[in-house]
Amino acid sequence: MLRGFALLGIFIANMLVFHSPYFYIDPLTYFSTPSDVASFKLINIFVEASFYPIFAMMFGYGLNMQYEKAVAANKPYAPLMARRMGILMAFGLIHALFIWSGDILFTYGLMGLIMIAIVKIPSKWMLAIAAVVYIIPTGFLIVGTYLFTKAAPGQLLEGFSDIQQIEKAITAYGHGSYGEALVFRIFEWLLIGLPAVFMSVFMVLPLIMIGAALSKYKLFERAVQWKGRIAVISVLFVIAGIAVKSLPYWNVNTYYNTLIQQLVGGPILAVGYAGFIILLCQLGLFLTIFRPIASAGRMSLTTYLSQSIIATLLFNHYGVGLYGKVDIETGTLIAVGIFVLQVIFAQLWFMKFKMGPLEWIWRKGTYGKNMTRKEGKSQVL
Repeated sequence: MLRGFALLGIFIANMLVFHSPYFYIDPLTYFSTPSDVASFKLINIFVEASFYPIFAMMFGYGLNMQYEKAVAANKPYAPLMARRMGILMAFGLIHALFIWSGDILFTYGLMGLIMIAIVKIPSKWMLAIAAVVYIIPTGFLIVGTYLFTKAAPGQLLEGFSDIQQIEKAITAYGHGSYGEALVFRIFEWLLIGLPAVFMSVFMVLPLIMIGAALSKYKLFERAVQWKGRIAVISVLFVIAGIAVKSLPYWNVNTYYNTLIQQLVGGPILAVGYAGFIILLCQLGLFLTIFRPIASAGRMSLTTYLSQSIIATLLFNHYGVGLYGKVDIETGTLIAVGIFVLQVIFAQLWFMKFKMGPLEWIWRKGTYGKNMTRKEGKSQVL
């Protein structure tokens, strides 16, 4: 369920990149129509940077579950996990170069390889190390940006949009062939995506570690027992997260305010969201209504990659060609509509199969075993 909701939030945030040159603009100054300003403000505060942390923590939760399962069965963990993460990195590289440069799978695969060496660390130490790895570099970045801004006002060009790169993006994605889009996409990933991979050691790895630590604490298994604590944390973190993420709107729009909003407010609000979803999952009515979203979460790799395929075909010129032609509200509605269709597809798929199609390939590559349909059915492939 958490992965499903995280995928929806991530898709809504990513849709800004799918339909506009979002990498090269200052959105607080670039979007000018009242509708776009209002729509972006809602996404910026309530969605952007507040759902990928949930997905990252769930990734870590799953890694630790697999580790504990291997230990209990007295089976080797590192070789299989290294192969699994290597395949995930291959998925990510194909995705980044041939479909969409905003890939996160390559990053997760690389962070997963690092987790092989540290997954054995006890939960308390895991949380402490994660806090240090995240807080210290983030603090240096924010403080350093603040001091530079004060020492050299205007040098960071707040509100600046790279017109040249905007024109190149529109030419490649809005008017170019697949080959032209491919060349620009590779350049974009090397310029933006690859550096982000290395920064993820400080921004994503700690979130994965937190998820692994929560798995060691058996958070889901103890959710009913801890519901009072979870409720308090959820309320406090949602309030604090919204307040921090609103910072650029009630203070001067500066780089350091944006950094605080994204790197501090984003994860705080994510924890609050996750807590509320965990609590709501204990209510029968909520489960009845939203259980289908869990199906999309069960095939998260298929859901994530198919979102990119569908969106690029909709917006790039070699597809429908809607790049730069829709407003933020329309783009958001398109994202929600596609996700609803993905949920329906996942529900139908799991009526016949045990795992998603790309999950099957991933597992097949990891274990080298034939995957079968649900009990009583013949083989998938």
